[in-house]
Amino acid sequence: MEKETKEKLEQIVLLVNKAMIDPDIDVDYCIPGVETTLDDCKTSGDPYILLTYVVSEYTKPTRIIHLGSTLLKSTAEEVANRVTFSIEEFKGEIDSVEMG
Repeated sequence: MEKETKEKLEQIVLLVNKAMIDPDIDVDYCIPGVETTLDDCKTSGDPYILLTYVVSEYTKPTRIIHLGSTLLKSTAEEVANRVTFSIEEFKGEIDSVEMG
């Protein structure tokens, strides 16, 4: 991994952690060499962020946000904003299904 890309990914992790919106959303990282909080991190493809919304003990929908080369052409702040928006959107989608 290039030094510039690694530094950008580190900054993205910091910004996303700082902006965490909702305690019901678990954010796990699969970014080898930067941040890996998953036991079964799939390292063969792009790094990614795994969102898990803990609705109940048995209901835990997930969403993966891939951090591919196209997305990483943006600044760390722009990527973190997109991730934060995706978290809010994911929560809204699940809430609308759960609440009817």
